Amino acid sequence: MKRPAQLVFIPAPGVGHIVSTVEIAKQLVAQDDQLFITILIMKLPFDKLFTNTDPSISHRISFVNLPESHIDTQGLAFPSFIKTFVQGHKTQVKDAVTKLLVESAQAELVGFVIDMFCTPMINVADEFQIPSYLFFTSSAASLGFWFHLQSLRDEQGKDVAEITGWDSELIVPSFINPVPAGVWPGMMREKETATDFIDFAARFRQTQGILINTFRELEPHAFRSLSDGKFPPVYPVGPLLNLKSDDGHVGSGQCIQKSDILEWLDDQPPSSVVFLCFGSMGSFGEAQVKEISCALEQSGHRFLWSLRKPEPKGKMGMPSDYADVKGVLPEGFLDRTAGIGKVIGWAPQVAILAHPGVGGFVSHCGWNSTLESIWCGVPIATWPLYAEQQLNAFGLVKDLGLGVEIKMDYKQDNEVVVSAEEIKRGIRQVMEKDSDIRARVKKISEKSKKALTDGGSSYSSLGRFLDQI
Repeated sequence: MKRPAQLVFIPAPGVGHIVSTVEIAKQLVAQDDQLFITILIMKLPFDKLFTNTDPSISHRISFVNLPESHIDTQGLAFPSFIKTFVQGHKTQVKDAVTKLLVESAQAELVGFVIDMFCTPMINVADEFQIPSYLFFTSSAASLGFWFHLQSLRDEQGKDVAEITGWDSELIVPSFINPVPAGVWPGMMREKETATDFIDFAARFRQTQGILINTFRELEPHAFRSLSDGKFPPVYPVGPLLNLKSDDGHVGSGQCIQKSDILEWLDDQPPSSVVFLCFGSMGSFGEAQVKEISCALEQSGHRFLWSLRKPEPKGKMGMPSDYADVKGVLPEGFLDRTAGIGKVIGWAPQVAILAHPGVGGFVSHCGWNSTLESIWCGVPIATWPLYAEQQLNAFGLVKDLGLGVEIKMDYKQDNEVVVSAEEIKRGIRQVMEKDSDIRARVKKISEKSKKALTDGGSSYSSLGRFLDQI
């Protein structure tokens, strides 16, 4: 008889990381009825406290909101901020795990599964003398990119300043095509932040295995490059999507919005609407909003546009809905497009992508959104904003042929304004009825739906991980 086992998951703060952690926890407990999972949650200063609102979650998955750590992270760039923030929660994690060991003594603690930004927690796992595993919430290709930069520094002796100053293409084993410097994550262009990121990658190698939210059929080349024995064992376990995620954290106002949006889509012909949405952190200034408006008007396509209001300059926080969008849109835009378009605030993204009326997605290429679009069989027009989204966009367009380019090297904090002409061209390409891209997306969509079913590639991969622990 198998003994009960306990895994502790430590996701990075932020809804995207927590959502995919919950999804992998569900998959694991569904495959092993003796497994218990505790998810330890760190709260960002400007975030709400996490509450689980999904009644379908197994009683073998529990959540612990860790006490806030009052560390000063003011003015730190992202990698230093997240490193300091996570370091500041080590004691809280230690206390929570000690308490867990007392309360659930019947289940043996078999490992920590830590997010890619939570590598300082490897030290805590070492103190408890248990192995740690990494949960990587982006693509296998971008994991390979991190490892490659780390090997340039640590194995080939390249100076970080030389790496960040790179201005030509770089041959990266996990990508099919050489990667131009313009699509590197912005953080890799500055010595201090690049050093932090390369340090994260060095710690990835100290784990006993890496779970990745992707599936083998989507990235066969990247997986071949990661299975040459130089890295910990890699387990593709995706696509981990909460297909009901739209309902998870919504108030009654948003439920009304959602039914209003879906009713509008019901009146549109099949695959006729282009959907524009830029993730929980995505927003644009007024000049860019005007260019998007012109592009939509000139493209001749029906559209559904999630338009969010940016935080005031210099303030950290999330975009919000406009009280009235008229103020930022060109005069008369809403009247002129009333028959073919709808401008909304918050968007129930999965429900929209799954709707037969939607034929194309203008996206920031966050990895969760990318997987959702592939699952729903909707081709992507790539407009990345921050983090590793430029790499995702490059992979989609150049390596995988599942997307078209609007502007692959766009960075949210630049003052660049993408022209209506470029946006219109991208919209027209992504909406092409019988394109090769659309056919490829439909094909890979079918494979994505099989990956986590019994006998599918990711299902089997999760089974191998469970055997290892």
